[in-house]
Amino acid sequence: MLLEWVSLSDSRLFRTSAQQVLALLQQLEVRHLLLDMNTVPDLPLADQEWLGTHWMPGLVALALERLVLIIDSHRVHNQLAIDALHDLVQPAIRFSSHYFADVASALDWLTDGSARLPALAAEWAARYQVPA
Repeated sequence: MLLEWVSLSDSRLFRTSAQQVLALLQQLEVRHLLLDMNTVPDLPLADQEWLGTHWMPGLVALALERLVLIIDSHRVHNQLAIDALHDLVQPAIRFSSHYFADVASALDWLTDGSARLPALAAEWAARYQVPA
């Protein structure tokens, strides 16, 4: 499953959205997950604490096999927040997790270089194109 944050006018919806994502991951029994963190606004400390207390335990309880996080090296605030959350639940992690700076590299790792990769990459890229 490929997920990215779509900015909302009300940042207070972050926790509700995160809970809904976790419920969907559980319902669909997702095994491979790619999260594009580049569009997530800088996480306030209160949200980081909430993620660590309420969301991360649910994430590590999933039957995930692979987790990929895309985050640009310029997103230092969220990179540090993600690292802290990862360290918090490290003993409970049973899946492979990797960081990538770009979608193409992430998809290649996630799909083991599958022949379906060009189609997946095109689908992802189409999300950013403005209709003519």
